[in-house]
Amino acid sequence: MSESPLLDSQRENWGSRTGFVLAAVGSAVGLGNLWGFTYKVYAHGGGAFLIPYIFAMVAIGIPLLILELSLGHMTQRAAPNAFRAINRKTEPIGWWGILLGFVIITYYPVILAYCGNFLVFCVQGIFDGGKLPWAAEGAAGVGKAADFFKYTFLNRWTPAELAAGTKPHALGGFVTPIVIALAVTWVAMYLCIFKGVRLVSKVVLWTVPLPWIMLLILMVRGLTLPGATQGLNFFLHPTWEKLASPDTWRWAFGQMFFSMSLAFGVMITYASFLHRKSDINNNATIIGLADVATSFMAGIAVFATLGAMAFATQQAGNPVPVEDVAIKDAGLAFVAFPYALAQLPYAAWFGAVFFIALLTLGIDSAFSITESVLASIVDKTGWRRGRTLIGMTVVGFAVGLVYCTRGGLAWLGQIDEFINNPWGGIVLLGLLEAVVVGWAYRIGRLREHANERSDWKLGVWWDWIIRYFAPIILSALFAWSIMEELTKAGGLIHNPETGELDPTKFVALLIAGAIPVLAVILSVIRSAGANAHAEHIGQQSVGRRRGMVATGLLVVAIGGVACTVARMLSAGGIPTESGSHTFLGLNVATISLTPAIVAVLTVVVILLGGRTVSRAEKADRRPSSLARLSAGVGVLTLGSAFGLILYCLVALNPIAAATKTSETAPAAPQELSAPGHVVLALMIAMLVIGLIWCFYRAIKAGKNGGRQVSEI
Repeated sequence: MSESPLLDSQRENWGSRTGFVLAAVGSAVGLGNLWGFTYKVYAHGGGAFLIPYIFAMVAIGIPLLILELSLGHMTQRAAPNAFRAINRKTEPIGWWGILLGFVIITYYPVILAYCGNFLVFCVQGIFDGGKLPWAAEGAAGVGKAADFFKYTFLNRWTPAELAAGTKPHALGGFVTPIVIALAVTWVAMYLCIFKGVRLVSKVVLWTVPLPWIMLLILMVRGLTLPGATQGLNFFLHPTWEKLASPDTWRWAFGQMFFSMSLAFGVMITYASFLHRKSDINNNATIIGLADVATSFMAGIAVFATLGAMAFATQQAGNPVPVEDVAIKDAGLAFVAFPYALAQLPYAAWFGAVFFIALLTLGIDSAFSITESVLASIVDKTGWRRGRTLIGMTVVGFAVGLVYCTRGGLAWLGQIDEFINNPWGGIVLLGLLEAVVVGWAYRIGRLREHANERSDWKLGVWWDWIIRYFAPIILSALFAWSIMEELTKAGGLIHNPETGELDPTKFVALLIAGAIPVLAVILSVIRSAGANAHAEHIGQQSVGRRRGMVATGLLVVAIGGVACTVARMLSAGGIPTESGSHTFLGLNVATISLTPAIVAVLTVVVILLGGRTVSRAEKADRRPSSLARLSAGVGVLTLGSAFGLILYCLVALNPIAAATKTSETAPAAPQELSAPGHVVLALMIAMLVIGLIWCFYRAIKAGKNGGRQVSEI
């Protein structure tokens, strides 16, 4: 076959397969693996959380990662031009992800700056006889660690200042140590990528293995401490009732997308620098399994240490249960874990190991996102890479200064929540990505491209996952999530306690809404990208009549979804008080009737539109645009109908309501439970067998010469 016009231009390549895999793993493995994953496991069912998380990773995460790697490798372009290359109307999807990535790198380095400062505290402690400034025993120690982080280090507004009328989101002055550390972080990120991906491939040879070594040290250290099994029970013992809670599934999928760097252009950009005969499928599987393995290792290290801390305080007569310090977000990394380490011998040394692990975990993710934004701008504008990177560094540092103020953490936390919320940016982008690539392009062509260069082959099942399974599952979760957000107390932009407008929420929502608008504006700018694979332009389309019928039915289905949502919102959602089984005077079966009818109608739409597209592609003809549109939007509508049905049923489910409102986990047994042993064994078996199989396929392909063929 002839060379694709997409690959005519020369592009820098990774120095080796190892360099690419480590860089991709470094991007996927980040700060979220250490504290985001561990807190979500604890808060949403322990070992039971691992079920939807592993399901999301295997059934959707790895297939979507293969899609992104294939798209970037085939087009040899960063995300915006990669989407433009398959269909010029889809370029905004690429820019949407890149803009989300830019928002992330304005605050992600600030968290790394926190880590750098705490590393300095630990190093100072080593030279000060092993003392840490937040160290104290028992319940008083938890309060001292929290006060040190919030008031000594961050210099946040004190309760007295808040009582005097100061708002938590008021910026105030800069916190100088954080500003200095932020500047150092941006300089380090610049030095990691200013020479291109060949330098990155050398940097990751050190920065990716190092956090694994640090985590291994912390894990062994935690497991050898008395009382470690008490913490492991919080991590591994399943709370099965949590599987009936929507939060468990939503946060599992959200964690998967954020952890694997999916949907904001990083993997597409990295794959665009791959050698033309590089493996895709096996690399994607290795990256996914490595990400899960890192999260699992971090969970063992964190909860074993917290369990040992709880045991130590019990022995001292001033007990602090694990659940009292296993707090979310920044608190786990900068309050709970430092406090736990302070209770143990050689606290300063192991604190230094912990924060080195955090820094090396985070720096790879930070500069990978920066690289994706940089490559997208350079591909679009043709500007010089060096000058563009300097400009990005200056802008990123300047915006990051907002988060270095006394009220900066309030802004950082809220914007991060809107970006990474399961119903927000990244998961929504993953949903749109699957629909756009699946229906606006010949998905079979992308599968063939991946198979011709991979150690093992994809089947037609992959097409079905991208076109049907992933969009339906993700849109159901999206509809389910958005209904709960819209009907909860306070709504999206108000404080649920006071009812007042929350400026941090308002600005975060404004940013989330402005990003797709800016994405459309940027896509209008002319660039070298083209609709290079549309060989059938000018050819008469087939299936137009079926497409028109399907589109008409789809309009009716969408109207049914809109009416159902409007009825629910007009009544403030579904009442969930004890004994209430009605909504607007209707029982739950009647409530679910409209979305159920919509689901049946949408199945007809998908059969009409989807079969038309499939038949046309098999006959090497151009499917009707209406057929593509009806099929693509149809799967979204079907998933939304399922999501509304789940919302109706779960909201009136007493088990789900109980697990959703429960704030206290059951007391953990002192010894690892039998279900905990089973979960531990299954996770280790899956990871070990999976990685052995991946490396076996890679070695076998290498011995056979890789069986690589020419590019399409």
